[in-house]
Amino acid sequence: MSNPLERVSRFVKQYDPAIEPLIFQEKLNTTEEAAQALGVEAGQIAKSILFRCSDRYGLFVAAGDVRIHPKRVKKCLEGGQPKMASPDEVAEITGFQVGAVCPFALQTEVPVFVDSSLERFPVVYTAAGIAESLLPVSFQALVEMTGARVIDAQSAE
Repeated sequence: MSNPLERVSRFVKQYDPAIEPLIFQEKLNTTEEAAQALGVEAGQIAKSILFRCSDRYGLFVAAGDVRIHPKRVKKCLEGGQPKMASPDEVAEITGFQVGAVCPFALQTEVPVFVDSSLERFPVVYTAAGIAESLLPVSFQALVEMTGARVIDAQSAE
């Protein structure tokens, strides 16, 4: 398997050769650390969380300052009780470690759901495959590259 950062870079180049991952000296372990490193608000950091309902997985991408509602996950995945995937499941399904999950260039194809809360920013930053990287993208590019369905992840509806 290739280096996760290289996998993300190759994938992004298909869409827009101008998009380059930003590499930092230190690991950015939290939304707050990433926002501080960039000098932006936490909401601009797009967190990607893998959920499982029964045997179905889905990747939910939301602004760093919002909470993804469990009822929304359950409705999107049409399954039983939603649970966050374990670190082992995250690595197996996405090909990325927890904290470095990029919402595209996934190892296994799963449905991706992007929260509309990210639309308020001209640029959002996703993980780019390793904990020391972030990828600046527009909301529209994020939706296009992930093939995602846009949802209101904070709503129970």
